[in-house]
Amino acid sequence: MPGPAEKATEQDRRDLIVAVARELAEAEGWAGVTTRRLAERAEVDVGDLYRHFADLEALLAAVAVCAFADLAADLAEAHAEAVEGPEGAWPAVASAYLDFAYTNPEVYDAMLALTPDLALGVDGVPAAPRAVFAELRAALTPLAEGRDPDVLAEMGWSLLHGVVMLTRGGRLRPDAQEERETMIAERLLRWPRPVGGKSLGTTDDMP
Repeated sequence: MPGPAEKATEQDRRDLIVAVARELAEAEGWAGVTTRRLAERAEVDVGDLYRHFADLEALLAAVAVCAFADLAADLAEAHAEAVEGPEGAWPAVASAYLDFAYTNPEVYDAMLALTPDLALGVDGVPAAPRAVFAELRAALTPLAEGRDPDVLAEMGWSLLHGVVMLTRGGRLRPDAQEERETMIAERLLRWPRPVGGKSLGTTDDMP
């Protein structure tokens, strides 16, 4: 009986290889993703792998782009389902981001640690990483209150990524994880509310 790849179109075959690489990485780490293992798991010839991907770095980038698209979709869904109005979108989006990062650690590394060419500041970066940034920006814009939404989104992304990597590395106290994530989602990025007619932290408060 022919295997799944034998009936596939070229795009289907490429998508299959990416999906298998993703599954294999999550199960065994990126060190376990070899051409031989991929060919066996995807039921394709090694030549098929190289026809679609020049090397494993190209495959890694394809996995990352696919995962960015999945993350963007998760964030968009969380935003759409937020029930507390525009200002309630950020906690929902932040929670969705953290869920994705902790559920897919190896793929998350491919997205944000192993593929420097996918940085937002690089010319020609694919649409998927930019879509993730756009979703974070959309969720934080209602909290901007005069601040640059792009910078605010960069700060929000930085906080989420930092807590993910430090938590995974065992550098933070496990018993405070929920409190840290609540602070990021609900307090740290909100503009201080006026007290006595003046905003906290402005030069008007200085003697």
